[in-house]
Amino acid sequence: MILKPLSTIRMLTVCLIILHASCINPSPRKGSEILWDNWGVPHVYANSEVEMYYAHGWSQMHNHANLVLKLYAQARGKAAEYLGKEYLSSDKQIHLFNLPDSAEAHYARAEGENKQHLDAFVKGINDYANANLDKIDEGLKQVLPVQATDILAHEKRVMCLSFIAGGDIHNSIQEITPGSNSYAIAPSKSASGNAMLVTNPHLPWRDLMLFFEAHLTAPGFNAYGVSLIGFPTLNIAFNEHLGWTHTVNTIDASDRYELTLRDDGYLLDDEVVSFQEKSIQLKVLQEDGTLKEENIELRYSEHGPVIGDKGDKAYAVRIAGLENSLFNTQYHKMAKAKNLNEFEDALKMLQNPMFNVIYADQDGNILYFFNGNVPVRSEGDWNFWNKTIDGTQSKYIWDRYHDYEELPRLVNPPSGFVQNANDPPWTSTYPTILAPNDYPSYMSPGNIPTHIRAQRAVNLIKNDSSIEFNQLVDYKLNTGMEAADRFLNDLLAAVEQFPDSTAVKAAKILQEWDRATNVDSRGAVLFAKWIDKLEGSMISTPWRSDKPFTTPVGLNNPKRVVENLVLAAKEVEATYGAMDIAWGEINRFKVGKYEFPGNGGPHNYGVFRTMYFAADNESNKNYAYHGDAYVAVTEFGESVKAVVLLSYGNATQPGSKHIGDQLKFLSEKKMRPALLTKKDVLQNIEKREKININNN
Repeated sequence: MILKPLSTIRMLTVCLIILHASCINPSPRKGSEILWDNWGVPHVYANSEVEMYYAHGWSQMHNHANLVLKLYAQARGKAAEYLGKEYLSSDKQIHLFNLPDSAEAHYARAEGENKQHLDAFVKGINDYANANLDKIDEGLKQVLPVQATDILAHEKRVMCLSFIAGGDIHNSIQEITPGSNSYAIAPSKSASGNAMLVTNPHLPWRDLMLFFEAHLTAPGFNAYGVSLIGFPTLNIAFNEHLGWTHTVNTIDASDRYELTLRDDGYLLDDEVVSFQEKSIQLKVLQEDGTLKEENIELRYSEHGPVIGDKGDKAYAVRIAGLENSLFNTQYHKMAKAKNLNEFEDALKMLQNPMFNVIYADQDGNILYFFNGNVPVRSEGDWNFWNKTIDGTQSKYIWDRYHDYEELPRLVNPPSGFVQNANDPPWTSTYPTILAPNDYPSYMSPGNIPTHIRAQRAVNLIKNDSSIEFNQLVDYKLNTGMEAADRFLNDLLAAVEQFPDSTAVKAAKILQEWDRATNVDSRGAVLFAKWIDKLEGSMISTPWRSDKPFTTPVGLNNPKRVVENLVLAAKEVEATYGAMDIAWGEINRFKVGKYEFPGNGGPHNYGVFRTMYFAADNESNKNYAYHGDAYVAVTEFGESVKAVVLLSYGNATQPGSKHIGDQLKFLSEKKMRPALLTKKDVLQNIEKREKININNN
């Protein structure tokens, strides 16, 4: 089911801002400056790229000073010293994986514009801090001055320890729920004949996963997008020629090994090998303000750092990409590219160790690329390498990666679109082109069920041969439940067959429900409670590889599914006082002083607007903590159209009015105009700052 398009009146609020190259870099420039718009987005107009990155560092501190310094304290491996013992385990991990040391080595080798840009970003951070010490928490002032090595270590912590290896390090489900949606629409499928791009990463609304929105310009450079907090370069962005987005891919770029302990060492190829050992001392802030020294013993194997022991076994983790040193250089080149060839030249650096790349440009090209550092492995399939690996055999220790040309890639498919919703590369378009048999079996999962959110993504657009820009916005904002389209009709038929009084009442609510997770959807809470009880044995047609976007479907145990509906109805009524409680009444958006009814839902219901809500027992409500973060819809022609939204707002610093100030748009399923010309910025300006890197 596709929800009705946005009303004409409402779409008038989704302004389309036209970006002309002649307006981007007005000439002559009289001095670098930051124009802050009404949503707390900095528009940097700089005289050079060095001053541009300086202003970007200054701007991030302006909106996130405390958070930036806290993250760098952790990346430095001294957060426990500055902030307390709750950070000690984090500090141990930072030093175990040698992030401060590797950052030092990488910075020592930095040269040219890579070093200049990084140094400028750091200077912007420190200059802002020195000029605004009164706005920074006392405990965090100890982090100053920030060093370039802090930024490099922070990037490795985020990319390698969190995104890539979170599951292997913690031996649990990865801390970051894989999430993100994306579309790239080719001219053949676009009403305007222009390529279009949907950007929609889903990440936790906190800490190191937050985005910072900015518009950066300098002579020869113009890009609008977001950085992860503390990163110098834009990580998802568009310019007047092209744009790209990322989704978490099904890459396996880290491995957890089980080592067999023997005689103070471990077995490797039937020989006892000694661990490499290192002792460090960490200071830990005590409640009375004193510092206590902790001695930490670290061990290393041929496989990688040892993360723990259990009986006669030890566990080590090997992570791809830790040695990469040109991460920022690659992103700078991506943002500066003018066409597909230049963009791919940047991608070929393979300095970003993971994430799918979805791309569109003004020439009408679209691209899907399974990006990352994929280890070349001796044997075994994806399932084998996603389990704990036998550490007694050296053949399982990899030491090189697949080249760019060896990774799944799709350019300008006949379907007219590429997409990804965290599924394997094989469903990047439909009909499918990329095939698992054409790649090593460990590259990505093979013939596995396409999860229902990815199915929803394809089903929304596959039959639309002339997509208008506003339609694409509608698709992005779609809150329908694919699961309801698959099972609700059979559930209602089952109630007619087994008409329990409670089930009949529940069925009437579900019959009238819009099959969506809108703020006023009555029946969504009830259906979600029922679908949570659905077991595979109750489904008549399980997932089929020949019908990857329409299965599973149907119910085969009507009596049992009605019994489950009765249970679900009683639970909802007991918890909320009514079976037909509105979705947005109990699922809420709340950041800072702002709170609004929520929409969207978890990916396992097949909701394209993905939102995860956590229960608050005191209020009996659920609050969003993860899901739609930064959203952008862009169209590339002679000029660029763009609407955007940063769900939680562009600031965390206490006192900022931009903490949560975009939640109303999120609740109302709207987006805001991206202000891409200086004229439009000046019409929506909050503050103007002159920037001179030499005088600060």
